[in-house]
Parts: sequence; C-alpha cells; structure tokens
Amino acid sequence: MAKCLEPSTEYDKRYLWVDTLLILLIGLNVIALVLHSIEAIEQVYYQHFIYFELLSIAIFTVEYAARIWSCVDTPYYQQQAGSNMQKRLHYIRSPLAIIDLLAILPFYLGFFIQTDLRYLRVFRLLRVFKLSRYSRAMQLLLNVFKEERYSLFAAFSVLFIIMLVAACAMYTLEKDIQPEHFSSIPQAMWWSLVTLTTVGYGDVTPVTGLGRLFGGLITIVGIGMVALPAGILASGFSEQLSRRRQFFQLALDQAFKDGKFAEETEPLLKRLRAELGISHTEAAIMRELMEKRYQTLHFNDTAGR
Repeated sequence: MAKCLEPSTEYDKRYLWVDTLLILLIGLNVIALVLHSIEAIEQVYYQHFIYFELLSIAIFTVEYAARIWSCVDTPYYQQQAGSNMQKRLHYIRSPLAIIDLLAILPFYLGFFIQTDLRYLRVFRLLRVFKLSRYSRAMQLLLNVFKEERYSLFAAFSVLFIIMLVAACAMYTLEKDIQPEHFSSIPQAMWWSLVTLTTVGYGDVTPVTGLGRLFGGLITIVGIGMVALPAGILASGFSEQLSRRRQFFQLALDQAFKDGKFAEETEPLLKRLRAELGISHTEAAIMRELMEKRYQTLHFNDTAGR
C-alpha cells in the first residue's frame, strides 16, 4: 500500500496513476468550489455538488487513513526507532499529514459545530495545498522558504520597523490636518503599509508640504524594500536548483564505473531525476557530457601509454 501512495516516478505506472487521479480530484474540488459560489449554477446543480463533496471526502479520508497506516513501511520510517504506533504519531505531526487532515477536517467539523456552512465551504480551498505532495515546484518553494527563513525574517523585520517609523512620523505631521485618516499611529500604519509596498491605493495621502516630502522618501525606500525579499527568494531558488544539479551530477559520476555506464543504475537515476525535478533533456545532456569526458580521459590514458 505504501508504494502506491508514494510520489510517482516515470518507470512505475502504479505511482503515476494514483498521483494523477488524486491531482485530478484536487483540481476538480477547486473548480467545484469556484462554481458553487455562482448562485445560478448552485441552484441548478446543488445536489450534484453535494454528491461530489461526499465522494471527495470519502476518497480523501481513505487516503489519509491509508497513509497513516502504511507510513511505517516507507524507507524513512523503517530507519526510525520506536514502535509502529510511535512512528504513525510522528507522521501525523508531519507537515504533509497536517495538510491532508485540514483538507477533510472542515467537513467533519460541520457535524459538531453549528455555524454558517458558507464559512466551512471556503476552508475546502485548503485542499489545493495537497498539491505540495505531488508538485516538485511547490516542494522547491517550501525548501527555499525553509532555508531562507532567517533572511526573510530579517528583511520583514526591517520592513516592519520602517513601516512603524513612517506611521509615527506621518501621525505627527498630518494628525491636525487629517484627523479622520491620521488620528492615531495604528490608523496611520495603513498609509505606511500601502506606501512601502508601492501599492498606493490613493485613499489616504498626505496634504502638508512636510508630509508629502516624507511620503516621497518612504515611497523610494519602499521600492528597495519590496525588492529585498524578492532577491532573497530568487537567490534561494537559484541555489536550490544548483544543488539539485550537483547532486544528480554526483549520482551520474557514480554510475560511470571504470569509464563505462553501469546499466543497473538506470532505474535509480530515473527515480532520482524525477524526485529532483530535473528535465529529461537536461539529464540527457549531463549524461552525454559525462560520457564524452570519460571517453576523453580514456583516450588520453591510451595515448600516454
């Protein structure tokens, strides 16, 4: 069971079918949520939406229970110490398991919590985060956030400090002229937020000379502050991609024994390429370059003799 629920690889169609069906079901759930918000469509197909929701909940619940039960058979948890129950409890606390739980939890909460069903319906959008299990791009993004969390925290901390200083200054400069917009520092923080993020809705603007001068300076600072987190994320993406290529390069290097490619390593390389998100074309080019390098080294050795 664990093998069928593992992320798919190109050489095993069982994984591919399970992943494809689950991804399709998640996509249909998102489409159903959007269409359900259209009153004319909801009135006509209300029962169909209900039946589809029940079917989706049943499948996602079975998937969640199956993952918990079979997690002990995966290589990662087989290497962990402890009983099977302890391993399952550890898996339940993992981020992917929490996402799976949040995807079905709103439906079951409706039986115990008396609230407007429209609010619970919105929480069904959390099912889209289940795609992080299957999408290499989303996994890459999560890894970037994880590794760059301290840099991002520092950047947003500086942004918050500048926003607070700007709100305090604008409160001092504009409170007498525009008490309806700058009557307090928290109220002035709305202006500083939209200005620093270069959104500038225009609903709140300074009118005094000093206020406009200071507002212009904050706008210029905001351009640089918005670029700072973007630069951190771009650098993190580039570093992650470089690491993945280097890791695959090392695996290719190990596959060439005595200058010849070991055919028995082909399935492992295919799986590794799929897990790292490296395209087939890029992997083929890397392998071709590796073969040429070993052929050149072999030719030089032969000529030297």
